Order: sequence, then structure tokens, then C-alpha cells
Amino acid sequence: MPRLKSAIKRVKTSERNRQRNLTYTSQIKTQLKKLSELVSKKDTKAAKETADVTFALIDRATAKNVLHLRNAAHKKSRISKWLKTLQ
Repeated sequence: MPRLKSAIKRVKTSERNRQRNLTYTSQIKTQLKKLSELVSKKDTKAAKETADVTFALIDRATAKNVLHLRNAAHKKSRISKWLKTLQ
């Protein structure tokens, strides 16, 4: 356990940030699972709507430095690839 005052504060802020980041990542994972399910069912309209929501979540997480730019690009690329299979 940290003994210095600044280290104690750093632990608290790190935990707070971790909890905040966890909400973003779990929302993205949930949307990806929904989207994957819709693509497997060949539901084009619902998949496109879910993809738009997912893109927005990924962009928001990237802007807040929860996701790295390349990680976000990888996820968005995979979603686009899924949507192309529906056409």
C-alpha cells in the first residue's frame, strides 16, 4: 500500500478513472455482441442502426482516451466488414 500522500491520491484517482473507463468499454462490448447477433440473423436495417450507435460510442471513447486510436480503427473496420457481408 502507498504511504506517501500523493501516491494515496494517485491510487484513488486511478480507481475512479478505471471505473469510468469500464462503463465505456462495457457499452462498446455489449453493442458489438448485439451487432454480431444481428449480422448472423441477416437483419440489415437493425444492424445498420446498431452500427451507427456503436460507431458513436467508439468515437466518444476514443475522444476521452479510453480507447487507443488504432484500437478504435480496428473495431470500426471489423464492423464495416460485417456490414459489407449483409449486402
